[in-house]
Amino acid sequence: MAVNLQKGQKISLEKEAGSKLNTVIMGLGWDAAKKSGGFLSGLFGGGEKAIDLDASCLMFDEKGELQDIVYFNHLHSNDGSIQHSGDNRTGAGDGDDEQITVALNRVPDNIKSLVFTVSNYTGQDFSSVENAYCRLLNGENGQEIARYNLSAQGNHTAQIMAKVYRHNGEWKMHAIGENSHGSTPDKIVPRILPHL
Repeated sequence: MAVNLQKGQKISLEKEAGSKLNTVIMGLGWDAAKKSGGFLSGLFGGGEKAIDLDASCLMFDEKGELQDIVYFNHLHSNDGSIQHSGDNRTGAGDGDDEQITVALNRVPDNIKSLVFTVSNYTGQDFSSVENAYCRLLNGENGQEIARYNLSAQGNHTAQIMAKVYRHNGEWKMHAIGENSHGSTPDKIVPRILPHL
């Protein structure tokens, strides 16, 4: 049974998974919010603009210095331990729209924290987004370990979702859930640093 994470909550990934974790997958899903206004708004240019949310993973070392970013424009970490599934520009369809796979056993020793963010490349705020979530899966068996529902209300265009970090030889997860702004992950870095 997956944990529904609350903002600020911390969990041990291995304890929740029930076994040693070698691979985790962060899944991101969303739908465009339904516009109200009916027939006339459709006739007079009320058409919806596609919403392009982007999942990213930022890698920080022990000193809190950014070492690498995996996102739609850089699909593999330089060391090969993290891979992005590729850019989904609409959120159409069921299930995860984007996934980032992390081989925890291959993350270099100098990396202490992996921070997962969502940013809206097309610039709408999150009040235009429905059913947005991120979840962490056991990469070995697809079991959902934890889920975090992203708030669909507010004028933010990005969110710092969660941090996966090393602590006493095991990987833990901290649900951050802090609203931010920025169409690409590099613009969110100043807001991430206090959480490292």
